[in-house]
Amino acid sequence: MKKQDAGRKILGELAPKFAELNDDVLFGEVWSRETELSLRDRSLITISALFSAGLYPQLKAHLEIGKAHGLTKKEVIETVTQLAFYCGWPKAWSTFPLIEEVYGKEPNDLDLSIFPVGEKNPYGKYFIGQSYLYKISDMAPIYNVTFEPGARNNWHIHHSKTGGGQLLICVYGTGWYQEEGGEPRLLHPGDIVEIKPNVKHWHGATKDSYFQHLAVEIEGTCTSNEWCEPVSDIEYNKLGE
Repeated sequence: MKKQDAGRKILGELAPKFAELNDDVLFGEVWSRETELSLRDRSLITISALFSAGLYPQLKAHLEIGKAHGLTKKEVIETVTQLAFYCGWPKAWSTFPLIEEVYGKEPNDLDLSIFPVGEKNPYGKYFIGQSYLYKISDMAPIYNVTFEPGARNNWHIHHSKTGGGQLLICVYGTGWYQEEGGEPRLLHPGDIVEIKPNVKHWHGATKDSYFQHLAVEIEGTCTSNEWCEPVSDIEYNKLGE
């Protein structure tokens, strides 16, 4: 668990002993016992207790901690809905705005294209910003890729000895596609991008729009993906000038 220092930062001068106990005992010794109870479960218990007591400033802080520990917006909403029957309906009304403030609107809450957003992209280390991946079919390698505004993948190459490459079908928002040495192309729903094998390129969302495209892997021999350097903020911010 990340070392906690909120007590010292907020109350270090006013109540130094309390700050010490908060940071070193509550978080340093109790919360850190992850083999006995996970951080995620400890967050869920703490959120429930603070909700019951109506301690909303602390509740908001622990919603943020819970989010960092892996609690989803859906799980927190379901927890509050059930607790409302035991702890009070008005408390739920007071808590839902805090959840919205902490979690914001998630892509699965938004009305994007007809295709599901899916889960956080497992290849996220090769992206700047947040992206999501949804497998469309088990019969063919077709995926819906969702980019949050400003998100994009690194330069990369779809290697293939014969055949290969990738087809992009744009289904929502506006995005960019660029090949090495070429001009960036602004993409809109309905646009098609045929990416030839062994060509270095990148694609992603514009600064102010979610962007979705279907990615269709083209069959080839000896195929592999090579991830290269990120698209720098300097490069990206020049687009559209």
